Amino acid sequence: MKDTFLRIERMTSTLSMLAACAMLALAASLGVFQIITRFVLETPAEWSEVMIRFSLIWMVFLGIPTAFRQGAMVSVDVLYRWSPPALRRVLDWVVCLAALVLIAVIIWWGWDYANRGKVQTMIGLEDVSMFWAYLAMPVGGVFSILGIIGNLLDPQRLELETAQ
Repeated sequence: MKDTFLRIERMTSTLSMLAACAMLALAASLGVFQIITRFVLETPAEWSEVMIRFSLIWMVFLGIPTAFRQGAMVSVDVLYRWSPPALRRVLDWVVCLAALVLIAVIIWWGWDYANRGKVQTMIGLEDVSMFWAYLAMPVGGVFSILGIIGNLLDPQRLELETAQ
C-alpha cells in the first residue's frame, strides 16, 4: 500500500513539476515576445502581460508539491537537529498536520474564489474567465496533499542535508 501510494505520488509530483517548468518556459517566452512587440515593433500585445502573470501563478502552485515532497517547504531544521530520534517523528507528524490544514484552507478558499471568479474575465483576454487563473490554488493544493503525505511516509530532507 505504501509503495503504491509513493509510486502514485512520484508520478503526480513529476507531472506537477513538469507543468510548473512548462509554465516558467511559457512566461519567459511571453516576456521575450512582449519586449520585442513593445520596444522593437512598437505595437505592444496587451494580452501577453496577463498571460505571464497567469502562467507564473500556475507555476508557483504546481511547484509547491515538489517542495513539500523534498521537505523544503515547511522548514523546521533547527528543531529537527536538536531533537532526539523519537521526537523527530512526532515533529514530522506535527509539520505534516499543520501543512495539511494550510493546504485544506487553500483548497477550500481557492475553489470558492475560482467559482466566484467565473463571472470575471481577464483584462486583455476578454474571452477567458478568471476561473482558470484561480483554479491554480485548488489544483496545486491537491497535488500538495500527495507530496505532504509522501514526505511523511518517506521523508526526504534535502533542505536539511544541504544546509551547513
